[in-house]
Amino acid sequence: MRQQVEETIEAIRPALQADGGDIVLRDVDEVTGVVSVSLVGACVSCPASSQTLKAGVERIMRDRVDGVTEVVAV
Repeated sequence: MRQQVEETIEAIRPALQADGGDIVLRDVDEVTGVVSVSLVGACVSCPASSQTLKAGVERIMRDRVDGVTEVVAV
């Protein structure tokens, strides 16, 4: 599962970087399906970052990686 999560983050990363941000994978809990990430760069101060995380990153992650239940920012 971790490899699939890493590949999905690499696919998402260019869109975040285009806006001056980035995403860093912190942990993948394969038992609960929770993926922990940090949004960095412009994403830190962006008021839409929580929406990006849930409606963007989490939706894509759940679509592409079986077993992912949630993506959380740490």
